[in-house]
Amino acid sequence: MSLGIHHERIHIDVDTTVETVYGLIQGAKRGHNPGHRGKKGLRPVLAFVAETREYLAGKLRRGETISGREVAQLILSFGKLVPSCVKRVIVRMDAEMYSWAAVKACLRLRYEFIISAKRTRPPFDPKGWYSVGRNKEIQYNHCFFQPSGWEKACRFVAQRIPKEKESDPREPVQFELFEDDRYKYRIFVTSLPSKPHQVIQEYDGRAGAESLIGEAKREGLAAIPTQKFQSNQAYFQIVMFSYNLWRYMIAFAHLNDQEQKTQNTIHVSRLKLLFIAAKIVSGKNRIRVNYSSHLSGKERLDRLIHNLDILRKHPEILNSPIYWHQGCQLPMQKIFCMKNVA
Repeated sequence: MSLGIHHERIHIDVDTTVETVYGLIQGAKRGHNPGHRGKKGLRPVLAFVAETREYLAGKLRRGETISGREVAQLILSFGKLVPSCVKRVIVRMDAEMYSWAAVKACLRLRYEFIISAKRTRPPFDPKGWYSVGRNKEIQYNHCFFQPSGWEKACRFVAQRIPKEKESDPREPVQFELFEDDRYKYRIFVTSLPSKPHQVIQEYDGRAGAESLIGEAKREGLAAIPTQKFQSNQAYFQIVMFSYNLWRYMIAFAHLNDQEQKTQNTIHVSRLKLLFIAAKIVSGKNRIRVNYSSHLSGKERLDRLIHNLDILRKHPEILNSPIYWHQGCQLPMQKIFCMKNVA
């Protein structure tokens, strides 16, 4: 938050994953586990900020499908975590979290949402289907519909794809609902007023959450160190705290490159920032790190060390997260500049 980055709009991507376990682990249950069918597992839920790739909230859960009440509680917890500088929040979730409780929680916080729908067949107007661009066979539609048990009608958007035009199964596209003789459908409930194809295009950006979960697993999330559920819960939060620390470390090293199109994984960034040819020299109550002036990535490393020195000399900068939206402290303003990212 002291990086000087000012986001007025963010996407919060929520997803679950399965951690297969062996032996007597508290909370482990048999459930949806495509990688190890029939095996017991734990089912954590995680929420990431798409723009910064940082972990926002989540918890380790028992190995059962998440309920609408749990999803609502998670969404309501975002209210205390999102800075007031953020004027617009868009929550994106898959069909596992489709429920009125989740929609109601978003409406309560005035968050916009796109949620993949399941077990719902809204009455789309047969004459309302339209295509975009050169691909005339993929069509879109929308309608307002109140599912059974919901307190109000919501907007549903749909994409239908001819079966012979199905996407490559390796692509991160989810087909959640019904199918007839000719088409497969993707249906979403949303609060966005945009055209259906624009809503679905925005939802597809959520695919990055799966890569972030995979990255967190490689950083230690996949390990289940004890048999006690509460101990594993604490370990889960420690791992994600470490994940965020590395995200901030990467951001400090790339302050001048905020517009870069690609971002390295934590593993690659660790290799570039820490595994370097250097010599540590101590003496006269000082510790120095000597490295070559011709070192690859020297400019990035110099920038990281300089920015960390600023924080070390002025720790009050990190006293409160409100500095993210009120601007930087005076010493930080010398090296950081605020950016508005719409």
